[in-house]
Amino acid sequence: MSSTNSPASGVPGEESQPPHVVENCLGVLQVYSDGTVKRVPPPLVLHQDDAALPDDSSPVKWKDVVYDEANKLSLRMFAPSAGGGGRGEKLPVLVCFFHGGGFVVGTFAMPDFHALCLRLAAELPAVVLSADYRLAPEHRLPAAHEDAWSVLSWLRAQAATATTDPWLAETADFRRVFVSGDSAGANIAHHAAVRIGSGDLPVEPARVAGCVLLWPYFGGEERTPSEAACPADAFLTLALYDQMWRIALPVGAARDHPAANPFGSGSRGLDDAVNLPSMLVATGDRDMLVDRIRDYVARLKAAGKQVELVEFAGQAHAFAVFKPESEDAAELVASCGGSCTAAAQHSRACEPERSGLGLLVLARRLVTLARADCRAA
Repeated sequence: MSSTNSPASGVPGEESQPPHVVENCLGVLQVYSDGTVKRVPPPLVLHQDDAALPDDSSPVKWKDVVYDEANKLSLRMFAPSAGGGGRGEKLPVLVCFFHGGGFVVGTFAMPDFHALCLRLAAELPAVVLSADYRLAPEHRLPAAHEDAWSVLSWLRAQAATATTDPWLAETADFRRVFVSGDSAGANIAHHAAVRIGSGDLPVEPARVAGCVLLWPYFGGEERTPSEAACPADAFLTLALYDQMWRIALPVGAARDHPAANPFGSGSRGLDDAVNLPSMLVATGDRDMLVDRIRDYVARLKAAGKQVELVEFAGQAHAFAVFKPESEDAAELVASCGGSCTAAAQHSRACEPERSGLGLLVLARRLVTLARADCRAA
């Protein structure tokens, strides 16, 4: 499949030469010197019969919904078939995933992302909204960030209208919304959180109670020790990291661009984000980006923000996406039984501005799911 909707930049001085590949990313994305982009379509889950439900005792229904007609963008909505655990209670809304893929590949319909969202919806339980966004180089950053604004605006409209999607009307508690993502999707979630915290991305009458960032994909020109020490056989290598930023950022931009480096020159910083939602950040201690992620968390703490870092020993970047589920996963999730109920009771008991702290219990359970998925078989 090829695309020429938004041509990537060509190589200066090569206009007279026949088109040739100037970027080959993971064998699934090729950028040509004349701006043509060719993509290898990934395997997709497109129908209910394409993927098994997580468990017969906790089935999940799902459907695709258009949230941006102009850009032809959709999200996949997952909801427990029994609603609020069969008790008629409203469930948290997890705007998760903004999927990973370095801003250049990926879709919510890929089996790994689809399977994780099925489990999250069934076992948290929660309503999960997994949103696609425009990819580079056809649509370079900040296009993906702008699409996150569109998702949250769509959710705000759903919370405010009498014609709310029936699944959301039946099941979703719009006052308990989490914004989340993995890798590039966690980068998107960060930028959305900063806009929400600064007040220039209104979501009322919905309310964002917290954010969960899984191995956030940030950049910078200066190498960190963990980046410099990245083994050549890692999934996310230094060469791939550099390449994906080169493809994703505006033409000619360096990795200290605000879209990549939240603390680089020209970045917005945190001064205006006085109401930044509570954050839980998770990564593996073998993630090439672990030093950058630790610095991110340290800076948030220094600015007085509510943030917690959870590291997984021996795990690398995107470990929960690429490693299969184990039989231990169900046991570990079961050991967290009641945590969602406790979070809900805490949020109802607290003043609105403090309820996000209690809802970090729910975020912890999301990370527990990730940990369970990645136990060695």
